[in-house]
Amino acid sequence: MDKKSGNIEQLGINTARILAIDGVQKANSGHPGLPMGAAPMGHALWAHQMRYNPKNPAWANRDRFILSAGHGCMLQYSYLYLAGYNISLDDLKNFRQLNSKTPGHPEYGLLDGIEVTTGPLGQGFANGVGFAIAQHHLAARYNRPGYHLFNYTIYAICSDGDMMEGVSSEAASLAGHLKLGNLVYFYDDNHISIEGDTALTFDEDVAQRFEAYNWHVQVLPDGNDLEALATALKNAKAETGRPSLIKVRTHIGFGSPNKVDSASAHGSPLGAEEIKLVKKNFGFDPEKSFEVPAEVLEYYRAAGEKGVELEYEWNELFAAYKLQYPELAAEFEQESHGILPDGWKDKLPVFDPVKGGIATRKASGKVLNAIAESLPGLIGGSADLSPSTDTTLDKYDSFSASNRGGRNFHFGIREHAMGSVLNGMALTKNIIPYGATFLIFSEYMRPPIRLAAIMKIRAIFVFTHDSIGLGEDGTTHQPVEQLISLRSIPNLTVIRPADANETAQAWRVAIEHKTGPVVIVLTRQNLPVIDQEQFTKATELEKGAYILADSEKEPDIILIGTGSEITLLMQAREQLAAESISARVVSMPSWELFEKQDAVYKEKVFPKLNKKRLAVEAGSTLGWQKYVTDEGDIIGMTGFGESAPAEDLFKVFGFTVENVVSRAKALINK
Repeated sequence: MDKKSGNIEQLGINTARILAIDGVQKANSGHPGLPMGAAPMGHALWAHQMRYNPKNPAWANRDRFILSAGHGCMLQYSYLYLAGYNISLDDLKNFRQLNSKTPGHPEYGLLDGIEVTTGPLGQGFANGVGFAIAQHHLAARYNRPGYHLFNYTIYAICSDGDMMEGVSSEAASLAGHLKLGNLVYFYDDNHISIEGDTALTFDEDVAQRFEAYNWHVQVLPDGNDLEALATALKNAKAETGRPSLIKVRTHIGFGSPNKVDSASAHGSPLGAEEIKLVKKNFGFDPEKSFEVPAEVLEYYRAAGEKGVELEYEWNELFAAYKLQYPELAAEFEQESHGILPDGWKDKLPVFDPVKGGIATRKASGKVLNAIAESLPGLIGGSADLSPSTDTTLDKYDSFSASNRGGRNFHFGIREHAMGSVLNGMALTKNIIPYGATFLIFSEYMRPPIRLAAIMKIRAIFVFTHDSIGLGEDGTTHQPVEQLISLRSIPNLTVIRPADANETAQAWRVAIEHKTGPVVIVLTRQNLPVIDQEQFTKATELEKGAYILADSEKEPDIILIGTGSEITLLMQAREQLAAESISARVVSMPSWELFEKQDAVYKEKVFPKLNKKRLAVEAGSTLGWQKYVTDEGDIIGMTGFGESAPAEDLFKVFGFTVENVVSRAKALINK
């Protein structure tokens, strides 16, 4: 078929295919097969179905598109270019090159139109559920009769690999339970994975599985049938009580005479000779690369221009809404610009040492309830552990299929999906999401935590039961290596507060921190409230480490700790003082925040000439060497815990005043 014959839609689809394979070939790296098979889905979305404005990709009521099968990103890049986003043909030619806007998987923040970083399979699928929850919540908060400000839809293209990953099952179950009718997912059913035909490992009936999840499911036998794709999308939009899955039988590498339906088309360039055959097959000049017929560009740019008018109509609607509901409009605009309400920090509670000890998880719950009214965008919950993590907002209802305005979220026992859903919520302006579980179960959430750090988004992860101090549950539930593991993730801020007042400040820092996720690590057991007035203010937590208690003269030793161990260090300091040994106690709740301080401040806390330092933390000793130096010592965990009462465990593993004093004196006398 000559490229100028046939209808413009088919020519546009084939152009997207050619751009994708040329980009992969030029990079000599990538995944050409999926874009070749799924190009008609992309066309159905960008040419007809989705509401978007390339001139303002951040338009609040735009439809969201997620390429969960992120390895096929040349499909998305090609359509973004064709539709008129801020991406050039040169950007397509620089696919997978250093500092390009078109990396090997879509990355949020690098290119307009990329809603979320995808690639690790299943993550985009679950992120979409978070986007859908956020849309429903915004609609409940702001929509009023005659003013449907937020009615957008979340679309995605998912692969066989997405369907295999467990996180997709967790998220699909949650989406079906919540009846998220604003989700429309294409399943690119091409039967191929890296090792070959999916029949090697995957022969379940995906359609029946999703029907069991309470999804609306349609099955299309031919991924090139544009009329069937359009009808399926229309049906999915009409189904508002269930999320929709459109299972589309496609052929990976479609149009390639020798590599269609083969694993070789999945993750490797087709090769120069095969690309020539493909171009001949589609009526393109085999000697030209990145060829875009003028009529194709005009066609897709016209489709993109429709979004300019759509946003204009929405802006007119919002202007009228502003007159009718000025307070709600002002709240929306303020949050949209990332501005926190005035006076919210005044609601942070101050805990009195005289009133006794309190677990930092309990203190965290009191903080959340104190600030919730001032921060309407604060929404969260736990993985079936709210009574244990103290993350319930007492004055508010639960988010559910029948109550989209609820602010307490029940993720169920789905930690992996919880993390990914939080990311989708965090990528929606006006939402400050948090999710909680035990620190040990952060292991289930590592992929979304890492992706949140890559995307630099404000997701707040609350992890309680933070050490062997949780006691009788034993080794399976006692975190040892989790703190250092989380600290090793770039751009993740980990905060382990020492008492209730540091916990309040940890929440302040987390909510004000807009360039990455924050982890707040909390105790199960009660801790004394430290008399901050005697030494310094808990607000110093924002610096990561600060001098909590000091001596009048140069200290003989510096005691460093986090969390529950700070109380231990304070007691040890008193005993050392009774023996005429001066000790400085440094509370160090966040390594990451401390590393952001200037050299002058760091020298103030840890003078280079004072190398007698003892770090104490009920977790792995890894990493502490940086702060204690070669002449220092560390009391920590070098193995797993035991099942026993916390008091017994702290004695067995050396977290006692006597051991701290003994090790400190040994250092001084060394």
